[in-house]
Amino acid sequence: MLEEPAVTAAGYRSKQVIEMMYWNGMNGWGYAVMMAGNVIFWAALITGVVLLARHLGRASRPPVRTDLPSAEEFLAQRYARGEIDTEEYQARLDTLRRARVDA
Repeated sequence: MLEEPAVTAAGYRSKQVIEMMYWNGMNGWGYAVMMAGNVIFWAALITGVVLLARHLGRASRPPVRTDLPSAEEFLAQRYARGEIDTEEYQARLDTLRRARVDA
């Protein structure tokens, strides 16, 4: 059998301890890259969760109605439902048309 050479305190053992301590030669830049990668990972994960929550929250809301009737159409609908009489309808319609011409 072959015998291992004698290991001195300043020889192989100290190099092995240093390599274990610095993860096989990882220096300050290695730690900086590892920390930056960790921060980027968590930022991406949190951003993904927030965007997913916004998307799911938006999908459950009813759509916003953009085709609202004009003032004259609204007035005509009230007249058609019988909420106002002919005189009131004519007076309000004249007021609306005068306001539009003045503007």
